[in-house]
Amino acid sequence: MLGAAGGVLTGALIAGALTTPMASAKSRTPGGPAEARGVQIAAARAAAAGIDWQDCPADWSLEKPIQCGYVTVPLDYAKPYGRTVKLAVDRIGNTGSATERQGALIYNPGGPGGSGLKFPRRVTTKNPLWTKTSKAYDFVGFDPRGVGHSAPISCADPQEYVKAPKPDPVPDSEADKRVQRKLAREYAQGCAERSGWMLPYMTTPNTARDIDVIRAALGEKKLNYLGVSYGTYIGGVYATLFPTHVRRMIVDSVVNPSREKIWYQANLDQDVAFETRWKDWTAWVAKNDATYHIGDTPQKVQRQWETLRAAAEKHPIGGVVGPAELVGFFQSAPYYDSSWGPVAAVWSGYLAGDEKQLVEAAGPDLSDTAGNIASENGNAVYTAVECADAKWPTSWRTWDRDNTRLHTDYPFMTWANAWMNLPCATWDAPQQTPLEVGADKGLPKTLIVQSTRDAATPYDGAVELHKRLKGSRLITEKDAGSHGVTGLVNPCINDRVDAYLLKGTVDAEDVTCDPHATPVPATAK
Repeated sequence: MLGAAGGVLTGALIAGALTTPMASAKSRTPGGPAEARGVQIAAARAAAAGIDWQDCPADWSLEKPIQCGYVTVPLDYAKPYGRTVKLAVDRIGNTGSATERQGALIYNPGGPGGSGLKFPRRVTTKNPLWTKTSKAYDFVGFDPRGVGHSAPISCADPQEYVKAPKPDPVPDSEADKRVQRKLAREYAQGCAERSGWMLPYMTTPNTARDIDVIRAALGEKKLNYLGVSYGTYIGGVYATLFPTHVRRMIVDSVVNPSREKIWYQANLDQDVAFETRWKDWTAWVAKNDATYHIGDTPQKVQRQWETLRAAAEKHPIGGVVGPAELVGFFQSAPYYDSSWGPVAAVWSGYLAGDEKQLVEAAGPDLSDTAGNIASENGNAVYTAVECADAKWPTSWRTWDRDNTRLHTDYPFMTWANAWMNLPCATWDAPQQTPLEVGADKGLPKTLIVQSTRDAATPYDGAVELHKRLKGSRLITEKDAGSHGVTGLVNPCINDRVDAYLLKGTVDAEDVTCDPHATPVPATAK
């Protein structure tokens, strides 16, 4: 949901890993000093072993000169000599000279459940936004624990998981709610049956510890990190546990790190923000009615959506696209500006008689077994991490009250989001108390980037993290709402990201930037 990414200092790093002060970890992390000591041991072990870089497996779709390897980490950091898992990592070396190199830049795209292995492809595909940075840094991606090629977890048979149509997320009766509650219980049970051995350890603090071990395996004394969406929460937790290990850190589109928000309230906040951004999009569609012919006012566009939704509930489009599938497809528009035109074009085509595009875009593809495995795995990790990170309400009355109330004014995502998270109410594995995120002593200046109308991670999250990371700088993109700001063309932001990563410089004060360019309409094919 909050989603989609070589060293020479080994000898010095081993000593550093074993002597670095860990007071913050001892005082803040669930479990305390045992995990703090465990990550020291694991990092020293990884520094000594390094990474055996090889050409990437053909089915990973990572072209040369990207290289792949594995880093071994403890399943449970309180037991560093116990069971281990292997994390898939990849890299591409810096494109500049040896003297220009400033180390490795590690990336996480969010999720929970997102893979970062595509990050080095920003170099091979010559992404212009990252040309300057790639001269100075190796670009390093990884699959977090449980994801993709890193001991992947599962909660359901992938082919069954993607079958459609799913029940309408918006309940018309108590019977509808009972059906959804049963599905959520069965999903939680499936997670326990298929992946129970990993569920207690699928936490954000453990992923932050994993990153510290990856840093050590790369031979890097300090971490350079770019985290987007849920990756910002990983970054905040890392800064809390390992403030003296940070060299440069950018967090983009920020999860609110407050203990009171992780994760139940954060999802309720999303419902409100999605409705705001949905209205931004419907206004844009109306403005471009000459292209899309959906409606020339936001109200008419909204009525068309409600008509489409009602028709799909009565008779699923193509037999597979019901209201749940429509929400799954259409939610990409409030998520990303890059989806504004394509989603509107598919909708426009459907209204003009082209049902095929909508079925292909919103319906499942049972022939894509690899894609379905990845989709099911991503949802399993999302659920496992959010359920493990925090204690969730177990009373259905609480869920029913909160989501019924929100749905009245924020109907686009509220119930769909509720059912997605409801397995956490019957989760059959330990649930932690969230980390108290915050760092002051030893943390260098960090950079926070956020748009004011972000749907997936509302703006208040950036403000909250800014308060908690001493010396951080906040770049605000006003009157914009696309998720993942550093990937957009906006020189006011792009130039500051480059200056920070290349020179370590930040503005004397927080900065507000004008929005990036409004999307250009895309016509139906």
